[in-house]
Amino acid sequence: MFKVASIQLSIGDEDKSKRIERVESLLDRVKGAHLVILPEIWNIGYFSFDLYAKASETITGETAQRMSRKAKENGFFLHSGSFVENENGVLYNTSLLFDPDGKQIARYRKIHLFGYNSQESQLLSRGNEVVVVETDLGKIGMCTCYDLRFPELFRIMLDKGAEIFLVTSGWPYPRLEHWLMFNRIRAIENSAFLISSNCVGKNRGVQFCGHSMIVDPWGTILASGGDEECMVRAEIDVQKVSSVRSEFPAVQDRLLS
Repeated sequence: MFKVASIQLSIGDEDKSKRIERVESLLDRVKGAHLVILPEIWNIGYFSFDLYAKASETITGETAQRMSRKAKENGFFLHSGSFVENENGVLYNTSLLFDPDGKQIARYRKIHLFGYNSQESQLLSRGNEVVVVETDLGKIGMCTCYDLRFPELFRIMLDKGAEIFLVTSGWPYPRLEHWLMFNRIRAIENSAFLISSNCVGKNRGVQFCGHSMIVDPWGTILASGGDEECMVRAEIDVQKVSSVRSEFPAVQDRLLS
C-alpha cells in the first residue's frame, strides 16, 4: 500500500511566480504521500494562450527545477503537471515525472492537442511518444487532458505494462459529465488505477470543472474533489491490478491484442 495525492489547484489570472510559490506550499502540505500529481499548464493557466510563447520554458527551466527540488525535499514521486516546453523554438505541452531524489525519470509531450474553442493545436506541436515508466510504486503511464478521449492511447500504455495512469488536466465546464465518465471508463477497460488532477477556478473567463479523482481497477472512485481547491488523497495497493486482471480477465481476452 502507498499514499497518493492529487492537488486540485485553483487557477485564475494571477502572476506565474506567485502561483509557483503557492504550489510549493501546497506540496509541503502533502508530505508523507508517495506519489503526487499536479494539473495541466498550472503555472500560467491553460487558457492563457497569449502567454504560451513568452512564458515557455525548457525541461531544466524554473518550473522544472523547483518541482524537482520539492520532490526531493518531500521524498515523493512528483508528476509536475504540465507546462509549455520550448525546445529550440518549438512548443509542447509537456509533463515531467520526478523521483524522490528529485531526478527526472520521464517526460511526456501531449499527443492529442485540443482545438475546440482552444488555440492549443495552433500554438503547440504534438508529442509522438507513448510514455510508461517503471518505478518502485509500479509501472506508470502518463497522459494529458484531451488524451482521455482516445482509448487507443491507453491500450498502448497497457501493452507497455502500465498499472497506474496519471492524468494531468485543465478540463472545463460544461463537459463535466464527459470527464466523470472517462476517468472511470479508462480505469475499468484497462483494469488499472487512474489518478487525475484537474484545475478549478476561472482562467481567461473559462471555468474549470475540478472533480479530480483516484479510481481503482474496478472503476470504483476511492477519492474525488468537487468544485473547490483541495487535496484528493487515497491509499492504493498496486497488487490489486494483477488480482483484478486475473479474476476478471477482460484485458487478456482482447481479440486484437
